[in-house]
Amino acid sequence: MVKNKYISSVLIVGVIFLLLTFIFNVVNVNAIEKKEDVNSIYVDIKGAVKNPGVYEINKDSRIIDVIKKAGDLRKDADTSVINLSKKVKDEMFIVIYTKEEIESYKEKMIPSTKIIKEVEEKIICPDNDNDACVSKGSSNISNISEVININTASKEELMKLSGIGEGKAKQIIEYRNKNPFNSIEDIKNVKGIGDSLYEKIKNNIEV
Repeated sequence: MVKNKYISSVLIVGVIFLLLTFIFNVVNVNAIEKKEDVNSIYVDIKGAVKNPGVYEINKDSRIIDVIKKAGDLRKDADTSVINLSKKVKDEMFIVIYTKEEIESYKEKMIPSTKIIKEVEEKIICPDNDNDACVSKGSSNISNISEVININTASKEELMKLSGIGEGKAKQIIEYRNKNPFNSIEDIKNVKGIGDSLYEKIKNNIEV
C-alpha cells in the first residue's frame, strides 16, 4: 500500500514537472518570436527591380538592402533621385524609376516652365508618394510661373503642379468631367487633395 502511494506521488510529481517544462518552453518561444517581430518591418518596393513586392526586412536596413532583397536593379534602372543610404521604416513605399522615366520627367519639367535655378540644378523625384526619393516632387512646382486652368488642363499639365502625380491628375480629370470646377477651391473635393496640398498649388491654378 505504501509502495503504491509512493509510486503515485512520483507519477504526479513527474506529470507536474513535464507540464511546467512545456509551459516554460511555450513562453520562451513566444518571447523569442515577439523579439523577432520587433526587429522586423514590411516595405513595398516597385519599379525597376527584378522582383517587385512586399518584403519583410530588419528595421535597421537601408534602401540598398531592400533593393538587394528584391533581386537587385534592372538594367534600365536609374537611382539618381533615390537615397540608397536612407534607413527604411515600416510600410515604406519605394519606387525605382527607369532611365526613360527620369529623362521624360527632366524634359517635361525644365524646358517647359521657368523653374528657379535650384530646381534646374537638381532634378527631384517625379512621384510625391515615393518615400525613397532624395527630394520629393512637392518641393518644386510651387515655383513655376505659369497658371494652369484645372478645367481644361491635360494630365501632363496637371502633373506640373506640386504634389500632383499621375494618379491625382487622372482623378481631377474624372471629377471635372462630371462636375466642372466653379472655383479653384473646388479642387479640394477631389479625393486626396486636402488643405495642405491646396495651399501649395492655389497660386498656380485657375478656372
